[in-house]
Amino acid sequence: MSLTRREFVKLCGGTVAGLGVSQMFNPGLVKAMDQAAQKAPVIWIQGQGCTGCSVSLLNSVHPSIKEVLIKIISLEYHPTVMAAEGELALEHMYSIADEYKGKFFLIVEGAIPTADKGLYCRVGEIGGREITMHELTRELGKKAAATVAVGACATFDAGIPGAAGNVTQASSVNKIFNADGIGTPVINVPGCPAHPDWMVGTLAHVLMYGVPELDKNGRPTMFFGRNIHENCPYRSYYEMGEMSPTFTDKEGCRYELGCKGPYTNADCWKRRWNGGVNWCVENAVCIGCVEPGFPDAMSPFYMAV
Repeated sequence: MSLTRREFVKLCGGTVAGLGVSQMFNPGLVKAMDQAAQKAPVIWIQGQGCTGCSVSLLNSVHPSIKEVLIKIISLEYHPTVMAAEGELALEHMYSIADEYKGKFFLIVEGAIPTADKGLYCRVGEIGGREITMHELTRELGKKAAATVAVGACATFDAGIPGAAGNVTQASSVNKIFNADGIGTPVINVPGCPAHPDWMVGTLAHVLMYGVPELDKNGRPTMFFGRNIHENCPYRSYYEMGEMSPTFTDKEGCRYELGCKGPYTNADCWKRRWNGGVNWCVENAVCIGCVEPGFPDAMSPFYMAV
Protein backbone atom coordinates (compact mmCIF):
# COMPACT_ATOMS: atom_id res chain seq x y z
CA MET A 1 0.00 0.00 0.00
CA SER A 2 1.42 3.39 -0.98
CA LEU A 3 -0.08 6.74 -0.09
CA THR A 4 0.14 10.08 -1.80
CA ARG A 5 0.83 13.07 0.44
CA ARG A 6 -2.80 14.12 -0.02
CA GLU A 7 -4.09 10.71 1.09
CA PHE A 8 -1.71 10.72 4.04
CA VAL A 9 -3.05 14.07 5.29
CA LYS A 10 -6.60 12.74 5.02
CA LEU A 11 -5.72 9.67 7.10
CA CYS A 12 -4.17 11.95 9.71
CA GLY A 13 -7.46 13.77 10.03
CA GLY A 14 -5.99 16.95 8.65
CA THR A 15 -7.36 19.31 6.05
CA VAL A 16 -6.83 19.17 2.33
CA ALA A 17 -7.73 22.12 0.14
CA GLY A 18 -11.30 21.74 -1.07
CA LEU A 19 -12.08 18.79 1.17
CA GLY A 20 -13.87 18.53 4.48
CA VAL A 21 -12.01 15.79 6.34
CA SER A 22 -12.80 14.35 9.74
CA GLN A 23 -10.98 11.00 9.71
CA MET A 24 -8.44 10.15 12.37
CA PHE A 25 -5.51 7.73 12.16
CA ASN A 26 -6.42 4.21 11.09
CA PRO A 27 -4.64 0.87 10.50
CA GLY A 28 -4.11 1.71 6.83
CA LEU A 29 -1.64 4.37 7.82
CA VAL A 30 0.33 1.86 9.87
CA LYS A 31 0.66 -0.44 6.86
CA ALA A 32 1.78 2.40 4.64
CA MET A 33 4.37 3.62 7.13
CA ASP A 34 5.59 0.06 7.69
CA GLN A 35 6.44 -0.17 4.00
CA ALA A 36 7.82 3.33 3.57
CA ALA A 37 9.72 4.23 6.71
CA GLN A 38 12.30 1.42 6.68
CA LYS A 39 13.02 1.74 10.37
CA ALA A 40 14.48 5.23 10.36
CA PRO A 41 16.82 5.94 13.32
CA VAL A 42 15.29 8.27 15.90
CA ILE A 43 17.04 9.85 18.89
CA TRP A 44 14.74 11.31 21.57
CA ILE A 45 16.28 13.58 24.20
CA GLN A 46 14.66 15.22 27.22
CA GLY A 47 15.38 18.50 28.97
CA GLN A 48 13.38 20.55 31.47
CA GLY A 49 9.88 19.12 31.57
CA CYS A 50 7.53 16.63 33.17
CA THR A 51 7.95 13.81 30.59
CA GLY A 52 4.28 14.37 29.74
CA CYS A 53 4.83 14.17 25.99
CA SER A 54 6.53 10.79 26.34
CA VAL A 55 3.61 9.55 28.43
CA SER A 56 1.23 10.92 25.81
CA LEU A 57 3.13 9.11 23.06
CA LEU A 58 2.89 5.83 24.98
CA ASN A 59 -0.89 6.29 24.90
CA SER A 60 -0.98 6.35 21.09
CA VAL A 61 -3.96 4.31 19.85
CA HIS A 62 -3.84 4.17 16.02
CA PRO A 63 -1.07 3.26 15.50
CA SER A 64 -0.24 1.85 18.92
CA ILE A 65 3.13 2.59 20.50
CA LYS A 66 4.05 -1.07 19.89
CA GLU A 67 3.45 -0.65 16.17
CA VAL A 68 5.38 2.61 16.10
CA LEU A 69 8.43 1.11 17.80
CA ILE A 70 8.45 -2.27 16.06
CA LYS A 71 7.28 -1.42 12.55
CA ILE A 72 7.94 2.25 11.88
CA ILE A 73 11.02 3.64 13.62
CA SER A 74 14.20 2.47 15.25
CA LEU A 75 14.17 4.32 18.56
CA GLU A 76 17.86 4.37 19.39
CA TYR A 77 17.76 6.56 22.48
CA HIS A 78 14.98 7.60 24.86
CA PRO A 79 15.78 8.29 28.54
CA THR A 80 12.37 7.11 29.77
CA VAL A 81 11.85 3.83 27.93
CA MET A 82 15.31 2.48 27.11
CA ALA A 83 16.85 -0.31 29.14
CA ALA A 84 20.43 0.97 28.93
CA GLU A 85 21.67 3.87 31.03
CA GLY A 86 24.76 5.91 31.81
CA GLU A 87 27.80 5.94 29.54
CA LEU A 88 26.66 2.84 27.66
CA ALA A 89 23.48 4.57 26.52
CA LEU A 90 25.19 7.86 25.68
CA GLU A 91 27.96 6.20 23.71
CA HIS A 92 25.38 4.31 21.66
CA MET A 93 23.49 7.55 21.03
CA TYR A 94 26.62 9.32 19.79
CA SER A 95 27.59 6.37 17.59
CA ILE A 96 24.17 6.41 15.92
CA ALA A 97 24.41 10.17 15.36
CA ASP A 98 27.79 9.72 13.68
CA GLU A 99 26.87 6.64 11.67
CA TYR A 100 23.63 8.14 10.38
CA LYS A 101 24.71 11.76 10.15
CA GLY A 102 22.18 13.64 8.04
CA LYS A 103 19.87 10.63 8.07
CA PHE A 104 18.57 10.25 11.64
CA PHE A 105 15.77 12.27 13.21
CA LEU A 106 16.09 14.13 16.47
CA ILE A 107 13.15 14.62 18.80
CA VAL A 108 13.53 17.13 21.62
CA GLU A 109 11.18 17.10 24.60
CA GLY A 110 11.51 19.70 27.33
CA ALA A 111 13.12 23.13 27.50
CA ILE A 112 16.83 23.78 27.18
CA PRO A 113 18.30 25.89 30.01
CA THR A 114 21.11 28.23 28.95
CA ALA A 115 21.99 30.03 32.20
CA ASP A 116 25.35 29.19 33.82
CA LYS A 117 26.50 27.33 30.72
CA GLY A 118 23.46 25.06 30.81
CA LEU A 119 24.34 23.45 34.13
CA TYR A 120 20.71 23.46 35.32
CA CYS A 121 20.06 20.41 33.14
CA ARG A 122 22.80 17.80 32.90
CA VAL A 123 21.76 14.68 31.03
CA GLY A 124 24.73 12.42 31.74
CA GLU A 125 28.49 12.12 31.61
CA ILE A 126 31.15 10.33 29.62
CA GLY A 127 34.62 9.82 30.99
CA GLY A 128 33.81 11.99 33.95
CA ARG A 129 32.75 14.94 31.77
CA GLU A 130 29.19 16.16 32.32
CA ILE A 131 27.02 16.75 29.28
CA THR A 132 24.34 19.43 29.40
CA MET A 133 21.05 19.47 27.53
CA HIS A 134 22.21 22.67 25.84
CA GLU A 135 25.36 21.01 24.50
CA LEU A 136 23.51 17.84 23.45
CA THR A 137 20.79 19.73 21.58
CA ARG A 138 23.31 21.74 19.60
CA GLU A 139 25.59 18.79 18.84
CA LEU A 140 22.85 16.41 17.72
CA GLY A 141 20.90 19.16 16.00
CA LYS A 142 23.80 19.84 13.63
CA LYS A 143 23.90 16.19 12.55
CA ALA A 144 20.16 15.40 12.28
CA ALA A 145 18.19 15.30 9.04
CA ALA A 146 15.38 17.13 10.82
CA THR A 147 14.41 17.97 14.37
CA VAL A 148 10.94 17.70 15.88
CA ALA A 149 10.39 19.81 18.99
CA VAL A 150 7.53 18.21 20.94
CA GLY A 151 5.49 19.83 23.67
CA ALA A 152 5.15 23.39 24.92
CA CYS A 153 8.49 23.25 26.73
CA ALA A 154 10.56 22.57 23.59
CA THR A 155 8.71 25.04 21.37
CA PHE A 156 8.21 28.81 21.14
CA ASP A 157 8.86 30.34 24.59
CA ALA A 158 9.86 27.15 26.44
CA GLY A 159 6.48 26.61 28.11
CA ILE A 160 6.26 26.40 31.88
CA PRO A 161 10.07 26.20 32.43
CA GLY A 162 10.39 29.45 30.47
CA ALA A 163 7.56 31.28 32.25
CA ALA A 164 8.13 34.54 34.10
CA GLY A 165 10.29 34.11 37.18
CA ASN A 166 12.43 31.26 35.89
CA VAL A 167 16.14 31.55 36.68
CA THR A 168 17.46 28.96 34.22
CA GLN A 169 16.94 31.03 31.05
CA ALA A 170 15.01 28.13 29.57
CA SER A 171 14.95 28.21 25.79
CA SER A 172 13.25 26.44 22.89
CA VAL A 173 14.84 24.40 20.11
CA ASN A 174 14.28 27.13 17.53
CA LYS A 175 15.99 29.75 19.67
CA ILE A 176 18.96 27.47 20.35
CA PHE A 177 19.36 26.65 16.65
CA ASN A 178 19.00 30.29 15.59
CA ALA A 179 21.57 31.43 18.14
CA ASP A 180 24.08 28.88 16.85
CA GLY A 181 23.24 29.23 13.16
CA ILE A 182 22.13 25.60 12.91
CA GLY A 183 20.23 25.14 9.65
CA THR A 184 18.58 21.80 10.40
CA PRO A 185 14.78 22.06 9.80
CA VAL A 186 12.74 22.33 13.03
CA ILE A 187 9.12 21.25 13.20
CA ASN A 188 7.18 22.47 16.22
CA VAL A 189 4.58 20.10 17.69
CA PRO A 190 3.41 22.06 20.75
CA GLY A 191 0.91 21.13 23.45
CA CYS A 192 1.00 20.48 27.16
CA PRO A 193 1.30 17.64 26.43
CA ALA A 194 1.29 17.17 22.67
CA HIS A 195 -1.36 14.77 21.37
CA PRO A 196 0.10 11.36 20.40
CA ASP A 197 -1.40 11.67 16.90
CA TRP A 198 0.38 14.98 16.38
CA MET A 199 3.73 13.44 17.26
CA VAL A 200 3.33 10.16 15.38
CA GLY A 201 1.71 11.81 12.38
CA THR A 202 4.40 14.47 12.08
CA LEU A 203 7.19 11.92 12.35
CA ALA A 204 5.48 9.67 9.80
CA HIS A 205 5.15 12.55 7.35
CA VAL A 206 8.82 13.45 7.76
CA LEU A 207 9.85 9.83 7.16
CA MET A 208 7.63 9.35 4.12
CA TYR A 209 7.53 12.73 2.41
CA GLY A 210 9.81 15.15 4.21
CA VAL A 211 8.89 18.23 6.22
CA PRO A 212 5.10 18.80 6.12
CA GLU A 213 3.43 22.10 5.31
CA LEU A 214 4.03 24.41 8.26
CA ASP A 215 2.29 27.53 9.50
CA LYS A 216 4.11 30.75 10.42
CA ASN A 217 4.97 29.23 13.81
CA GLY A 218 6.53 26.10 12.32
CA ARG A 219 3.58 23.83 13.17
CA PRO A 220 2.17 21.20 10.76
CA THR A 221 -1.00 22.69 9.30
CA MET A 222 -2.60 19.25 9.08
CA PHE A 223 -2.94 19.37 12.89
CA PHE A 224 -2.75 23.07 13.74
CA GLY A 225 -4.47 24.67 10.78
CA ARG A 226 -7.91 25.49 12.18
CA ASN A 227 -9.18 27.58 15.07
CA ILE A 228 -10.71 25.77 18.05
CA HIS A 229 -13.41 28.36 18.76
CA GLU A 230 -14.57 28.47 15.14
CA ASN A 231 -15.08 24.69 15.18
CA CYS A 232 -16.14 24.17 18.81
CA PRO A 233 -19.34 22.15 19.34
CA TYR A 234 -20.31 24.83 21.91
CA ARG A 235 -20.02 27.64 19.33
CA SER A 236 -23.78 27.95 18.89
CA TYR A 237 -24.10 28.86 22.58
CA TYR A 238 -21.56 31.65 22.06
CA GLU A 239 -23.55 33.01 19.12
CA MET A 240 -26.68 33.07 21.28
CA GLY A 241 -24.84 34.68 24.19
CA GLU A 242 -25.44 31.68 26.47
CA MET A 243 -22.45 31.26 28.78
CA SER A 244 -21.76 28.42 31.22
CA PRO A 245 -21.70 29.63 34.84
CA THR A 246 -19.61 26.60 35.91
CA PHE A 247 -17.50 23.86 34.32
CA THR A 248 -20.11 21.27 35.24
CA ASP A 249 -22.82 23.06 33.27
CA LYS A 250 -22.75 21.45 29.83
CA GLU A 251 -25.21 23.92 28.35
CA GLY A 252 -23.34 27.03 27.33
CA CYS A 253 -20.08 28.47 26.04
CA ARG A 254 -17.06 28.54 28.37
CA TYR A 255 -15.54 31.76 27.07
CA GLU A 256 -16.38 33.74 30.20
CA LEU A 257 -14.78 31.02 32.34
CA GLY A 258 -11.46 31.73 30.64
CA CYS A 259 -11.54 29.50 27.54
CA LYS A 260 -8.72 30.40 25.14
CA GLY A 261 -10.31 28.65 22.16
CA PRO A 262 -10.68 31.90 20.16
CA TYR A 263 -6.89 32.37 20.23
CA THR A 264 -5.87 28.72 19.72
CA ASN A 265 -5.31 26.73 16.55
CA ALA A 266 -5.41 22.94 16.86
CA ASP A 267 -7.72 20.05 15.99
CA CYS A 268 -8.49 18.99 19.60
CA TRP A 269 -12.18 19.58 18.95
CA LYS A 270 -12.39 16.72 16.45
CA ARG A 271 -9.36 14.57 17.38
CA ARG A 272 -10.21 14.44 21.08
CA TRP A 273 -8.01 12.89 23.78
CA ASN A 274 -7.64 9.72 25.84
CA GLY A 275 -8.40 7.45 22.91
CA GLY A 276 -11.19 9.71 21.70
CA VAL A 277 -13.04 9.80 25.03
CA ASN A 278 -13.09 13.56 25.62
CA TRP A 279 -11.27 16.86 25.21
CA CYS A 280 -10.41 19.84 27.40
CA VAL A 281 -13.43 22.05 26.74
CA GLU A 282 -15.88 19.31 27.73
CA ASN A 283 -14.59 19.29 31.30
CA ALA A 284 -12.81 22.61 31.75
CA VAL A 285 -11.52 25.21 29.26
CA CYS A 286 -8.90 25.46 26.54
CA ILE A 287 -5.74 27.01 28.03
CA GLY A 288 -4.06 27.71 24.69
CA CYS A 289 -1.15 25.35 25.31
CA VAL A 290 -0.26 25.05 21.60
CA GLU A 291 0.26 28.78 21.10
CA PRO A 292 3.37 30.98 21.37
CA GLY A 293 3.57 32.75 24.72
CA PHE A 294 2.06 29.89 26.72
CA PRO A 295 1.65 29.98 29.69
CA ASP A 296 2.22 33.68 30.45
CA ALA A 297 0.24 35.00 27.50
CA MET A 298 -2.70 32.75 28.40
CA SER A 299 -2.81 33.45 32.14
CA PRO A 300 -4.96 33.35 34.11
CA PHE A 301 -6.29 30.05 32.79
CA TYR A 302 -9.63 30.38 34.58
CA MET A 303 -11.80 33.41 35.26
CA ALA A 304 -14.65 34.14 37.63
CA VAL A 305 -17.89 35.12 35.97
